[in-house]
Amino acid sequence: MRSNVPEHGSTTAAASSWTPIPQAFRGPNGSLPQPWEDIFGPLRRSTIDDLVLVAQCGQSIDARVATSSGHSHYINGEGGLAHLHRLRALVDAVVIGVGTAILDDPLLTVRRVAGPSPARVVVDPSGRLPSTARVLAADGIRRLVITAAGTSTQLPGGVEIVPLARDNGQLSPAAIVAALAARGFRRILVEGGADTISRFLAARCLDRLHILVAPIILGAGRSSLTLPAIERVDEAMRVPMRAHVLDGDVLLDCDLSAQRVPIGRAKISR
Repeated sequence: MRSNVPEHGSTTAAASSWTPIPQAFRGPNGSLPQPWEDIFGPLRRSTIDDLVLVAQCGQSIDARVATSSGHSHYINGEGGLAHLHRLRALVDAVVIGVGTAILDDPLLTVRRVAGPSPARVVVDPSGRLPSTARVLAADGIRRLVITAAGTSTQLPGGVEIVPLARDNGQLSPAAIVAALAARGFRRILVEGGADTISRFLAARCLDRLHILVAPIILGAGRSSLTLPAIERVDEAMRVPMRAHVLDGDVLLDCDLSAQRVPIGRAKISR
């Protein structure tokens, strides 16, 4: 594990050094200035195919993403929240599950840092998403709802509905990614919730996993990841990891590329 302590987070100096990064990140050549290259450089391209898939979760020291009552705003501090918005500014689309869309009613826009907001995608197999959800607001950004084929939905005009066949009763993460790639999205952020991220991880559909650890202990509550049980420690998933201190939070950047399954190419590279 490699660790560094960049002086960024939410400071004025960090905001100034970050401003040109989204455009440079999407440029054809070269690397980013530090500390951004160490943190975000690996997201520029995949070693597996044309797509880049990163998931992010914010958690306590004891790996909780919410209290027992479901309260989670905000586990992470300013540094961790700024990091999430920087991730949004660098990807083409951000994906959440319908449970998160209903419980948190997020905007999924870039507000804490400079950069463009990504397309917003909700995975909603059974048509539970209310038409009033803020993620569906008409603000000029593409909005997509991925649902099971044959599901009835009542969504605002302009929302793209993506029907997929169920696989063992669920929507396959690989099929979700393939559908997004077919619609031109190359870099994709899986933001939550815990079940959605766990399913993408278990399906080997991630290049990187960013875990933001806050300096708090909740003692009980929702776990950040839930994966199929193993019997022996030597069966555990071991991945290369680097650590970065973001103000009071610690970013664990986990490299999952060795296990990522090939999925394909984006129809329109961005």
